[in-house]
Amino acid sequence: MTTQTRHRTDSEADAGGDAATTTVVLDTNALMMPVELDVRLFDELDRLLAANVDLVVPAPVVGELEKLSAGAGTEGVAASVGSDLAADRCRVVDTDATYADDAVVELAERGFDCVVTNDKPLRDRLLERGVRVIGIRGHHKLDITEP
Repeated sequence: MTTQTRHRTDSEADAGGDAATTTVVLDTNALMMPVELDVRLFDELDRLLAANVDLVVPAPVVGELEKLSAGAGTEGVAASVGSDLAADRCRVVDTDATYADDAVVELAERGFDCVVTNDKPLRDRLLERGVRVIGIRGHHKLDITEP
């Protein structure tokens, strides 16, 4: 099964969408996982969620990826790949927050289904708010943590 991204109106997205679609917010480090951690991100989301998936990236995450992609080394390459993945496979959503982590929390609080992140402080903030978090477990695999 492949990840299917269905573009929806902002009003549908703000309401969390229909029950048949799982809306997943991706953090900066989630989009960098394919290069930094050799994680097949979209295949893993298919395995875990087994549903139509609407992949959402807050605009500040895209900005952070663009800044990081100007750097050298693995981090710069990972951010460049992440930026391309966000543009090609995800729906970018504007937020009131300008800081990437705050933007992820803002979208999660709008009622989106879960967040992919490997950032422990962000993970803890989300779990405290009752949001399901998907993160790395073991080698190359993702797992869901329930609040």
